[in-house]
Amino acid sequence: MHDTGTGSTGNTAQPSRRTVLAATAGVTAALAAAGPARAAAPDDSRLRALVSRMTLEEKVGQLFVMRVYGHSATAPDQADVDANLKEIGVRTAAELVAKYRVGGIIYFTWAHNTREPHQIAELSNGIQKASLELPRGLPVLISTDQEHGIVARVGEPATLFPGAMAVGAGGSRSDARALGRIAGAELRAMGIRQDYSPVADVNVNPANPVIGVRSFGADPRAVAALVAAEVAGYQGSGVAATAKHFPGHGDTNVDSHTGFPTITHSRELWEQLDAPPFRAAIAAGIDSIMTAHLMVPALDDSGDPATLSRPILTGILREHLGYDGVVVTDSLGMEGVRTKYGDARVPVLALKAGVDQLLNPPDLDLAWNAVLTAVREGELTEARLDESILRVLRLKSKLGLFRSPYVSHGGVDRTVGTRAHRAAAGRIAERTTTLLVNEGRLLPLSRRRYPKVLVVGADPASPSGTTGPPTGVLAGALSELGFTATALSTGTAPSAAAIAKAVAAAREADAVVAATYNVTANSSQKTLVEQLVATGRPVVAVAIRNPYDVARLPSVRACLAAYSWTDVELRSAARVIAGRVKPRGKLPVPVQRADDPEQVLYPIGYGLSY
Repeated sequence: MHDTGTGSTGNTAQPSRRTVLAATAGVTAALAAAGPARAAAPDDSRLRALVSRMTLEEKVGQLFVMRVYGHSATAPDQADVDANLKEIGVRTAAELVAKYRVGGIIYFTWAHNTREPHQIAELSNGIQKASLELPRGLPVLISTDQEHGIVARVGEPATLFPGAMAVGAGGSRSDARALGRIAGAELRAMGIRQDYSPVADVNVNPANPVIGVRSFGADPRAVAALVAAEVAGYQGSGVAATAKHFPGHGDTNVDSHTGFPTITHSRELWEQLDAPPFRAAIAAGIDSIMTAHLMVPALDDSGDPATLSRPILTGILREHLGYDGVVVTDSLGMEGVRTKYGDARVPVLALKAGVDQLLNPPDLDLAWNAVLTAVREGELTEARLDESILRVLRLKSKLGLFRSPYVSHGGVDRTVGTRAHRAAAGRIAERTTTLLVNEGRLLPLSRRRYPKVLVVGADPASPSGTTGPPTGVLAGALSELGFTATALSTGTAPSAAAIAKAVAAAREADAVVAATYNVTANSSQKTLVEQLVATGRPVVAVAIRNPYDVARLPSVRACLAAYSWTDVELRSAARVIAGRVKPRGKLPVPVQRADDPEQVLYPIGYGLSY
């Protein structure tokens, strides 16, 4: 199923004040025994009173954060109705809320939740209305993964920023804070109040298949500083930030989506390497922390994933690190948490370990009933559920959801994708591009000497609703900067025919820009670059994901690291190539030699300039 258009921006008006008051009447009465609801957040005694009035079924529902298909809470497309019936047993988001009383809903692009900002706002309002009109209805905590860079669920025309490793290359805490502040304001305007960002993992393994450029870097102190800054930005805008993936996912060569990773760090190494960013997030007042579906024998030798580990979540996170905020699992549909136990046991064990929010179980009915049964049979106490529900309600209260659950079209127009926000994203990106090789001072590229530029290379699918493809974005940006640039996509695994076509085109150009994507020893991307160099035309390589590509490309005269193939980062790279801005980024990870990984080719902090 693919999006074929955007949602309506005007057919469904923002709920009227009368509708809001009617929908929130039950909650307001519970929170303010006399008189109208006050602006101040309700205190714990009032939240506890809310919990005491909930049925056991409602309590169980509050613990779940669930996906749902569709652009509308009540009138999704038929294909999304069919998907909901197949996976969840309900037709719409409104039915999901009514049947399971879920405490949260997570938005995904592939679930067609995020077509465009006005539609997102309407969906959010529809979900809130559906929940608040129920008996003892509570506002819903709507969340998404908006990390920026290669993971973002809300795309253009919202403002998209460089990803974490690019921000790490920039090294600016004020930029990280500004990113969080602006991105948080835009999410909040669309009704999204919890963001599963920033990534607090320290990426020390170049072969890490799941974190990589989603991490700020390999230096735990630098990562910690940027995590704390981004948390301050998001939460200053009224959006709950989420540090992930505890206790640390930066040193693995297994993707927990498809396997069960093991981290072999000693407890001492964990304290030095993995813990600092989470400590910094906690010190910054982080609202939520996400668990990792991986095993850390030095922290818990039971063989359980951290998500299900009481020694890790309660013993270390709660007691050792002193964290008392919301703990949310990573998606319970991932293989890393499903390997050892069945889907009915996972949510129960997660709650016993110390989790508060159960994210996206593959079978909600099975998981919901498993928790309900565990309480009825005495494996879980209702008091244990109450602890987590109180944390979730405290967060909802802090975020203003009891006071102001709805958003407006005017708020979207004033906030989302504004010229000032997009300009800020561009300025931040310009401080991240990293120049690693510049033989003979090829860069900045002279428009007089090299007027005709061929842009070739990998064109992976757009990671975050940006325009793409990367070669086209680079060529377009270079053309705007005065070059005559043409794009030729050769893919991430170019065939011999594609390479021959690119070589022939290069002979008609004055210079070549090659976008590379995770080049390996046997990659045909490497062959492509070598044959382009052999034409005698100067070749500028732009690593559009991992910066480690430079180690496999010794023949290029210039090499830049862009850290992602989103538009904002590619335009920044083009401006650096053209000399409109100087390269300022410094490597936040070391790059080892391709022929001897024990030797560092470019250390952390390396980066050339003009």
